[in-house]
Amino acid sequence: MSDEEIIETTEEFVDEDEEKLPFAKAEVVRLMKENLDDDKMIRERVKVEMNKFLGEVLKNVCKQLNDYPYTTIEYEMLKESTYPYTNIERINQEKERILLHLEAIKADCNALAMDVQKTLKLKDVVEEDSFVDFSVASEEEEEEE
Repeated sequence: MSDEEIIETTEEFVDEDEEKLPFAKAEVVRLMKENLDDDKMIRERVKVEMNKFLGEVLKNVCKQLNDYPYTTIEYEMLKESTYPYTNIERINQEKERILLHLEAIKADCNALAMDVQKTLKLKDVVEEDSFVDFSVASEEEEEEE
């Protein structure tokens, strides 16, 4: 293939992607550049994938809006539908807080289990510790013979 044929094939591929994009590529790129550092360069694939991602977010929000029984979409409905996207930092902080709390609960459960094993021994139950002692003693007796 000559260089011209490669360029034409590449342009056709880019044109096909642009037709399928949900938003104007130039607008998405402009918004990306506004929010990225000045020294960043954006590859073509990133531009296209960001556009597709934003389209998927829009579809997901619209699916949630369709779940409402009303024919008119109100602002509060939109706010509720976009909550996972607009409050992701708060959601992640809440997740971390819950995980830390669960770890503390797990540590408390482990401490309580150890306390129960140490302090609430039943006389009619063979304990694991004494069973280990017996097995060690029987091994020593076998070695002596």
